Amino acid sequence: MALAIIFIVKIVIFFLSEKKRNFALYFIFKYKKMSTKNLSDYKAKNLPDISTKKFGIVVAEWNEEITNNLLQGTIDTLVKHGAKYENLVVKTVPGSYELVLGSTHLAKRSKIDAVIALGCIIQGETRHFEFIANAVANGLVDVNLRHSKPVVFGVLTTDTLEQAKDRSGGKLGNKGDEAAITAIKMVGFTE
Repeated sequence: MALAIIFIVKIVIFFLSEKKRNFALYFIFKYKKMSTKNLSDYKAKNLPDISTKKFGIVVAEWNEEITNNLLQGTIDTLVKHGAKYENLVVKTVPGSYELVLGSTHLAKRSKIDAVIALGCIIQGETRHFEFIANAVANGLVDVNLRHSKPVVFGVLTTDTLEQAKDRSGGKLGNKGDEAAITAIKMVGFTE
């Protein structure tokens, strides 16, 4: 699907002015590069001390094979950078749609410094994917702003199960690693 979109955009670009064409081509190049970036590659410079920080992790049970891998990557990365197991609060919700409410409950806790929402939404034959992905993304932004604490979007939105596997510990790393590093950096940012 992503390749079809890029193809259509390239046709439209042909009819644009040179300035607009250059911008559009830059966007396409950046999109292609981002979609194949290894999610476990990150800069670990200047990370804050998180030894006393508490992290809430909300995990969707839907697509459990994938979300368990995301959870493992998240926990491994947090502990690798100084978090203590006893400071990790892990809760499960039935699906990605419920991540918003689960994140809200954890964000309300004064002792939680950051929340990480982990899920996997895979494109199906209907538009359901779009509605769920948009609702989760917008909902988590709202939780961020309402509670003035980091709420990290660790949700894979892929076209296929294979893409999800690639991004949950496969050849493109683990979105859980990326989510954990984001939470660590944002905890440092909010201090």
